[in-house]
Amino acid sequence: MATDTTGTPPSEAPPRGGSFTPAPGAAPLPRMIAAQAALETRMLLRNGEQLLLTVLIPTLLLVLFSAVDIIELPGTAADGGGDERADFLTPGILALAVLSTAFTGQAISTGFDRRYGALKRLAASPLPRWGLMTAKTCSVLVIELLQVLLLMAVALTLGWSPHGNPAAVVLLLLAGTAAFSGLGLLMAGTLRAEATLAAANLVFILLLVGGGVIVPLEKFPPGVRDALELLPITALSDGLRDVLQHGAGVPWGALAVLGCWAVLGLAAAARFFRWE
Repeated sequence: MATDTTGTPPSEAPPRGGSFTPAPGAAPLPRMIAAQAALETRMLLRNGEQLLLTVLIPTLLLVLFSAVDIIELPGTAADGGGDERADFLTPGILALAVLSTAFTGQAISTGFDRRYGALKRLAASPLPRWGLMTAKTCSVLVIELLQVLLLMAVALTLGWSPHGNPAAVVLLLLAGTAAFSGLGLLMAGTLRAEATLAAANLVFILLLVGGGVIVPLEKFPPGVRDALELLPITALSDGLRDVLQHGAGVPWGALAVLGCWAVLGLAAAARFFRWE
């Protein structure tokens, strides 16, 4: 058999150009984001404390305030039944679920991932910062879908009668998720983990009380009410209430407020987020 000058048969000679199989290199960006999103979703589902915050608390608030006449709600009779109260409360509780998952839960989990060095290791991978944020937002959407289905099932048993266009509801939930995700990642990427834990829980409580979720904005003085209406939780809860309770069309004003918060929050997070 003929050989080349190195003694290797022609049929066994290495291919020219030095090509190897498999070729080294990073996976396509969509595949990296999908893999990271699946990992983030599994981690969220395994975290019992976060599930308590994101699932149990909104459900308990919905049941408690629908069954007990603690706060006089607009649009309900003085002796209004649970169905009237559920019509007002359910949109606000859905907004609270988005807040608890996209902002509070994500900020805390990301903050401690950063403290323990998990994000530092991700920084050495080809996944860019905006890719990590996209993956985390996708995982949040999966958890929110489960939350919404559970809360809607509970609300229906309490007498809730939804109205309006489902597409408008989906738009509001997506815009709210983007807004709160940006703010949560901004907090987690700039503060220490302990500060993030305290600040995220404090913001959750303040927005629960002053964001029109359970306490109607009519209970606040006019000047304070005008400021509260610019908050993302207020825009989301009022937008959902306009659609689901009053059967309105697409609430463009609420979407505009949420869009501004989403753009500002995500842009600031992409700019100032620190891996360690």
